[in-house]
Amino acid sequence: MRASGKPDQQTDLPPYFNLDPDAALAQLGAPSDSAAFARIARACDAGRQDLAGRGMEEGAGRELRLFSTWEITRYLIPVAQGHFRRVLKQNPELPQGRSETEGGAKWFTLDEVLRLRAHFAAEGSKTKDYLPWRPKGLPAKMVAVANFKGGVGKTSTAAHLAMSAALDGYKVLVVDLDSQGSMTSIFGGKVEDEWQTVFPLIARHYGQHLRAENQRRLDRGEAPQPLDDTLSEALEIRAPDIVQKTHWPNIDLIGAQLNLYWAEFQIPVWRMAGRGWKLWDALTECFEADGLLDQYDVIFLDTPPALGYLTINGLAAADILLVPLGASFLEFDSTGRFFDMLHSTFSSIEEAENVAARALGREGLNFQWDAVRAVITRYDRTQQAELAALLQAYLGPVLSPHRQDFTALIGQAGEQVRGIYEADYRDFNRETYARGRETFDATYAALKQLLLGSWRRDELAARAAAE
Repeated sequence: MRASGKPDQQTDLPPYFNLDPDAALAQLGAPSDSAAFARIARACDAGRQDLAGRGMEEGAGRELRLFSTWEITRYLIPVAQGHFRRVLKQNPELPQGRSETEGGAKWFTLDEVLRLRAHFAAEGSKTKDYLPWRPKGLPAKMVAVANFKGGVGKTSTAAHLAMSAALDGYKVLVVDLDSQGSMTSIFGGKVEDEWQTVFPLIARHYGQHLRAENQRRLDRGEAPQPLDDTLSEALEIRAPDIVQKTHWPNIDLIGAQLNLYWAEFQIPVWRMAGRGWKLWDALTECFEADGLLDQYDVIFLDTPPALGYLTINGLAAADILLVPLGASFLEFDSTGRFFDMLHSTFSSIEEAENVAARALGREGLNFQWDAVRAVITRYDRTQQAELAALLQAYLGPVLSPHRQDFTALIGQAGEQVRGIYEADYRDFNRETYARGRETFDATYAALKQLLLGSWRRDELAARAAAE
């Protein structure tokens, strides 16, 4: 029974109750048209310029931080700190580092660390791996990171793996195939238009196909198809022309920007005009022809969150495919659909190509990857352990047993569009820093295991073929 006759009033209703349509109309504003997008874009551009002028642009004038003796001997060069200091004292021609205070710790650039690592490899114990292993005479390994589910840490994973490989001593190339350009931003890249992306390489590959096809037409007495200005210009471009340096001494970048998305419209036009063009070979053959597979050790391909033509090029070029996913039902379901679409796409390409190959008595097309692995990212062991175990049971060895934990350090690095390896551990206590980078160190260790195993398999196969 109520204590009084007054009606029961609720003052803590959710905000979506009792909204007034007239008040909503007053706040709605005029309808938008396509010109509104241009106004918003101009506002964003003005904002970017303002932020850049205030020194707040991500990647503007970025320099890689220094590395302390403690960090070098713990993570980069496997020697005791005392021995490290003795070697520097005995070899004054080596980088000696710099101290920020009198008698303080010594700090080194990564380029200096790489020089020191080379010295230890030449003069130090032969039982230690001062330099990462890569068999002589074999090409770089290409690693594609892909999933069409957004928010799974695809770009972050690819960027941190690239940084890990660089800290390990490998020469790394990062290729951004996503027109959103997030990977390009992480490495401070500047890309003015599509001609500084992979677009001209794909156009060149088609132009070379068309030129060869025109020669066959001439041999048959038929009129050739004209090469337009785009194809003629692309035929003059080589991969090194679009590679740019980053603030990491051993990471280079082929960047991306919004105009790269036009490739998704242009490629099918070329494909319709040139049915015999093997578009999925474009990146592989251009990288090989232009020497990138010899110049670099590992090439990371960050793909768009969709299975378009750029993603197909990246996946077809890859030796190793990594698929990040979260430990949730929706992401597991989406990832399953992604693999189903991969099967449909690549098996249909194989089927179409092999019909013609069988008719001509040629060897058929068979896509093959050294390894395919799914990786759980942004993992919360207190909430997701049971589901992660179920995913492991269903996917078996395809799912990496390592879970990429989400920590405060990772979250902060993500907010700053920087990698955790670029974070100065003095901004945290050492335990927080060590725990934060531990999960990406383990992710890289799992990838390096795949790299070394696939290189060894190639090496043994080459040796067997030579006997």
